[in-house]
Amino acid sequence: MKDAERLWTRCADALQSQVSEAVWKASFEEVEAQSTENGILLLLVPNSLVKERIEHRYLTLVRDALDDSGGWGTPFRIDVNLPTADTGDEVADSRPVAPPAPAGLDRSRPTPASTDGDGSRARSLEVPLNPGYTFEAFVIGDSNRFAHAAARSAAETPARSYNPLFIYGGAGLGKTHLLHAIGNYVREQYPGRHVKYVSTETFMNEFVDAIRVNTGMAFKRRYRECDVLMVDDIQFMEGKEGLQQEFFHTFNSLYQASSQIVLTSDKHPRSIPTLEDRLRSRFLSGLITDVQPPELETRLAILQKKAGGDTIHVPDDVLLLIAANVKDNIRELEGALTRIVAYASLNREPLTLPLAEKVLSDVLEAGEPRRITPKLILNDTSEMFGFTIEELCGPSRRRPLVTARQISMYVFRQLTDFSYPAIAREFGGRDHTTVIHAVDKISRLMKERRQIYDQVAELMQKVRGGG
Repeated sequence: MKDAERLWTRCADALQSQVSEAVWKASFEEVEAQSTENGILLLLVPNSLVKERIEHRYLTLVRDALDDSGGWGTPFRIDVNLPTADTGDEVADSRPVAPPAPAGLDRSRPTPASTDGDGSRARSLEVPLNPGYTFEAFVIGDSNRFAHAAARSAAETPARSYNPLFIYGGAGLGKTHLLHAIGNYVREQYPGRHVKYVSTETFMNEFVDAIRVNTGMAFKRRYRECDVLMVDDIQFMEGKEGLQQEFFHTFNSLYQASSQIVLTSDKHPRSIPTLEDRLRSRFLSGLITDVQPPELETRLAILQKKAGGDTIHVPDDVLLLIAANVKDNIRELEGALTRIVAYASLNREPLTLPLAEKVLSDVLEAGEPRRITPKLILNDTSEMFGFTIEELCGPSRRRPLVTARQISMYVFRQLTDFSYPAIAREFGGRDHTTVIHAVDKISRLMKERRQIYDQVAELMQKVRGGG
């Protein structure tokens, strides 16, 4: 196997583990690698749609995967793999050709595949659903029982039970998990249904792009011709009049077509300022349910389920210690367990209560919580690693700087309620997939490299306590 092919094989394996199956099939499965005379890695893709998609959405993800696969700093470019003249293939028409529709696609109503020639078909496949977020994996307690039941009902009978379904609550309480669970259930039980999950940030970016490149009709079809639309963090529409107007018409179109609409927010619709009254009334017309911080028993159940996947046995008294001290955020709850397991694994020590108390000393000894802001995290990262904030948020990809940036992104995710797109915005407007990659990578490396673990622990302690 050629060096280029060998490098891409390792890179492709890394990419496949980080993206959904739909994204993999639509974007990376048919990529081929060649090397050029001047040492540039040439990635050949089947058509210009795939080329545009990778360059606009996943370029940073590919760069990071190449770096992690032994191709640090390797220059690369993406070209369309055109058929040669002696194959007999027709090459006169250079327009992108949409891939064939998957088996079981319901053609009883138009889809972006049949109506959109600008690549919306390919985008419609890119439902970024986390396969681990299912109803079975969701831990039910008094704080979220009704929201779980409502979400399950909406998934089992789309547009017939609760439409729209509006779920609100604080960050890290499971709202996004429920959205993904609905999407995964519908895709499994109703393979002909077109499911689309999107964050409000992504919806806004695509709306702006549609205005910029004059593809408004394609944008409308992309969102108005689906059977289930799930929009995360709808509160970010506040104050954006043009975006609210577009979503109002999208909402009406879907509702009239008996499509299921599911929305999440950190606030009740009545508490979202500058939300248009006509849009608020649409949200209020369906079922509104909230998720509350989990009680102690639910926190313990969440930890027990997560601990079940670890190779190290976690004693019950350690789980109780975590559950008793981390109360308001499931993400931080799971993060505390990750820290303890990683520490025990790195030091080859049995996981005991004294060890857990030592690792979580910053949590256990915290008094009045410090107000954690993006500026605070960036300042502390800059001071700890010796890079300027401009460098952390800039384009440089020097190895020590990249590591510092990824650790900072991980700490953002653990200590704030920022979504992936919101964190990406704080780091110079990067793509949110870069943040997802960073968080996953640091989570893995914490269990493998003592230096990474120590740096994460030091930065989290510094941010929490100002030490």
